[in-house]
Amino acid sequence: MSAVHLTFDGAVAEIRLDNPAKLNCFTADMLTQFAAHLDAVEDSDARLVLVTATEAKCFCSGADITGWGALSPRDFARHWVRGGHRLFDRLARLAQPSIAVMQGHAFGGGLELAAACDIRVMAPGAMIALPESGIGIVPGWSGTQRLARLLPEPVLREMALFGRRIPAERAHSLGFIAEIAEDPRAAALTIAERAVTLSPRATEITKQMILAGRGEDQAALIEALGAAAIAASEDRDEGVASFREKRKALFSGK
Repeated sequence: MSAVHLTFDGAVAEIRLDNPAKLNCFTADMLTQFAAHLDAVEDSDARLVLVTATEAKCFCSGADITGWGALSPRDFARHWVRGGHRLFDRLARLAQPSIAVMQGHAFGGGLELAAACDIRVMAPGAMIALPESGIGIVPGWSGTQRLARLLPEPVLREMALFGRRIPAERAHSLGFIAEIAEDPRAAALTIAERAVTLSPRATEITKQMILAGRGEDQAALIEALGAAAIAASEDRDEGVASFREKRKALFSGK
């Protein structure tokens, strides 16, 4: 059975982790399911994505140690770490804006998942943490990279090097959390109501510009923006038409 569910409500898509017995931690199958749901979202008319979790005290506790603990060093690095990293990179670069709905703690890979979303809404009293060093590993799904752009370096060091947990209230004061709410999902839906009325194309391009500005796959994003601009030009249409008609192109510069 799937432990990651995708639903649509009008223009809002929701991807929900459903592994509450293990505090919504990721298994290998869940990474695959999540990726398939991103495919569906990209092919849909959804204008915004909520990333949520079945009610538990954790939004996501990270990666299932029983899944990766028995892997060889090569398989751990090549498949588990790289696979999760590719998934979270893809979420970060999704055309639609995304909101992490954090009804509980976000530890390790769960914090990295939240960081891959555009904004985060969190319940009061919940915590964020990077506990990897306590079990002899390091953050592998962008915890030392993407988080370094979203949190002050001393705070990241507190979590990654000293094992400190940061409460939602402090994370909000640092700008990492957009809003603290007793009902994070309801708060996220209120944000979504406004967001889905905005121009989806303008939102998508603006998001790409922000990502490029902070160095998120900058080279590919710059080329994507350039390709989008030229695709709307008359010169592009003339170039395609002349190729098909086997004649010399007459470009107008428009």
